[in-house]
Amino acid sequence: MKKERLPSWLRIRLPEAAESGLIERLTYEKGLATVCREARCPNQGDCAHDGTATFLILGSRCTRNCRFCAVLPGEPEPVMSEEPDLVAQSIATLGLRHAVITSVTRDDLVDGGASQFARTILAIRRTAPGTTVEVLIPDFQGCDKALREVVDAGPDVLNHNLETVPRLYPVLRVGASYARSLDLLRRVLDLSETIITKSGIMVGAGESFHETTQVIKDLAGVGCVVLTIGQYLRPTRLHHPVDRFVPPAEFEDLRAIALDMGIKKVMAGPLVRSSYRAAELLQELRTPA
Repeated sequence: MKKERLPSWLRIRLPEAAESGLIERLTYEKGLATVCREARCPNQGDCAHDGTATFLILGSRCTRNCRFCAVLPGEPEPVMSEEPDLVAQSIATLGLRHAVITSVTRDDLVDGGASQFARTILAIRRTAPGTTVEVLIPDFQGCDKALREVVDAGPDVLNHNLETVPRLYPVLRVGASYARSLDLLRRVLDLSETIITKSGIMVGAGESFHETTQVIKDLAGVGCVVLTIGQYLRPTRLHHPVDRFVPPAEFEDLRAIALDMGIKKVMAGPLVRSSYRAAELLQELRTPA
C-alpha cells in the first residue's frame, strides 16, 4: 500500500520534554489517560506548551470500533471510583484555566458512563473552582436520563462530535446514528439555558463539499454555538484511508459558511481538533463585543 504523503501545511510541533513530562507525571503515573496521547492528537506540542490536556476517563479501551479513531477498541476496563478526584487533583496541580473531559464510548454501562462524567465535573468544581469545564461526551445511545445527569452537573461547554456526514456513518461510525447525535445537541438546549453546545467534524474522508455544508446547516439548526473543523488523518493502515488533503483555503470557506449560518465561533484548519484552543473560544464567547 502506497504511503500517504503529507502536504506542506500539515506540520506538527512536537512537545518539549519538560512540558509533556509534567502532564505525563500528573496523568499516566496516577493511572489516568489523556486523549492527547491515546488518539494521537497532532496538537500535543501546542497544548503541552500551554499547560493543557484533555483527560480521557472511563479507561482507554472503547466498546466501539470507529474506523477513523486511534483509540483502541477492546474489553472495557473497570470504572475507577477514585478517577474523578484524581482528575480534579491533576487539573488543580497543572493550574489549568480550562479543562476538557472526554471518554471512550462505554456501551457496556447502563448509563454509558454519564455518572462518571457528572462526578468528575463536580470534583473539578470542588478542587479547582477557578477552572472552566468542557465535556466531550459520547451519545449515551440516546438515553435522556444519562444526558440529564451530565447537564445537571453544570459543565460550561458540552461537546458532542458529529464527526462526518450521514452517508459515511455506516463506514466510519458503526453503532452511531447521525440523527441521534444531532438530537443530543438539540436536547441540551432544552435542558439548559447556560451550557454552550459544541460539535466537531472532519473533512477529507470521502465526503463532498455540499455534504459538509449540509452538516453545518444541520448543526446551526439545532443551535450549536461552537464548531471545529479539521483534516481527517488516518491513524494506521488498518483505518479508513484519507480521500484527500483539504487545502487551507477550503477550511476558510467552510468557516465563513458556518458563521453565515449562525454558528457563533468556528475553528477550522488542517490540524484543528475538538479541543483545539478550547479555552480561547470560551473566553471569546464570554467577552462582550
